[in-house]
Amino acid sequence: MNRRNFIQTATGAALAQAALKAQIQKSQLGTGIKLGFDTYSVRAFKWKDIQLLDFAASMKVDCMQISESVDYASIEPAHLAKVKDHAAKLNIELDAGIGCICPIAKGWKPRGKTPKEEMLEGLQIAKAVGAKSMRCVMGGVDDRRTGRPVEEMMDNVIKTFRSVKAEFQGANIKIAIENHGDLTAPETRTIIEEAGRDYVAACLDTGNPVSVMEDPLLTLEVLGPYAVTTHIRDSVVFEHPRGAAAQWVAFGDGVVDWTAFLTLYQKVCPKSLLQLEIITGRPPQVLPYNEKEWWSRFSKMPAKDFARFAEMAKKGHPYMGSMVIEDSPGPKPAQYTEALKEQQRDDLQRSIAYAQKEYGIGINWKKG
Repeated sequence: MNRRNFIQTATGAALAQAALKAQIQKSQLGTGIKLGFDTYSVRAFKWKDIQLLDFAASMKVDCMQISESVDYASIEPAHLAKVKDHAAKLNIELDAGIGCICPIAKGWKPRGKTPKEEMLEGLQIAKAVGAKSMRCVMGGVDDRRTGRPVEEMMDNVIKTFRSVKAEFQGANIKIAIENHGDLTAPETRTIIEEAGRDYVAACLDTGNPVSVMEDPLLTLEVLGPYAVTTHIRDSVVFEHPRGAAAQWVAFGDGVVDWTAFLTLYQKVCPKSLLQLEIITGRPPQVLPYNEKEWWSRFSKMPAKDFARFAEMAKKGHPYMGSMVIEDSPGPKPAQYTEALKEQQRDDLQRSIAYAQKEYGIGINWKKG
């Protein structure tokens, strides 16, 4: 071997060794973090609690969030006790949840109950299944487009939370408010701090931030210290003539830097449950930030926060894989509905496998 070949061989070996070391470090980023999913990920199957738990166990996850009461076969105490026992048998930790709790939001569905009554019913379910938190939302992405000041809705939510403070503190269960496309991370933090951090926390969502022009890494920086549970999913973000466009994709198929994300996650909220909420089948949403009218909804957004998102769009790209679009207009054949179901199952299973094998997230699957 001549000198040049020796140097080339030595250099190649050193680079390969460095690459292997980096991959090993990456695959250990999820060490100690519990991995699960939100039941909305497989909504098309219309499965109920026990069937959902069995599905979760088949993927050897550690936790599962039943984020709406409709996912229970019954909310009678006797049935909820069975759900708790079945989860314990499978070694799966349960998160609980309800939906919108702001009566002036577009997503409010009163069902004859006040927001306080909805909260207290959700608390009873959470207690019965052994959950440590109860997820809820202020509203949704459409509330940012109604012209109603977001601060008005935030004040309403804070008052509702304060009205149930004693009950949640007494049960040692946290209210976990989600940033649901209606709130930026700083706005969500304001609700938590003004209501009371001792009983209100965050359900940190990484998909919804793109709807409010927020880099998911910024969301983690702001809400990570408040998070008790999460909704984790990937997105593609890319430039568009009107500004940018964003679309949700399976975990690992998007542009989010998960190595940087999980490095910070381990520092700010390693005990928070990492629940994958995979929502595919929706077309890209346009964020027309090149149009003046758009900014009436985000007049208080710091320029530095927007700049981070704009840079994300500049570096990003559209999703080029195949996807059945769920929200397309018009009637759909039965085969289309079946395709959507299988897409939801496949995208969730792929996402869980990616989280486990690429980043080492989860505990139960490592036990063999």
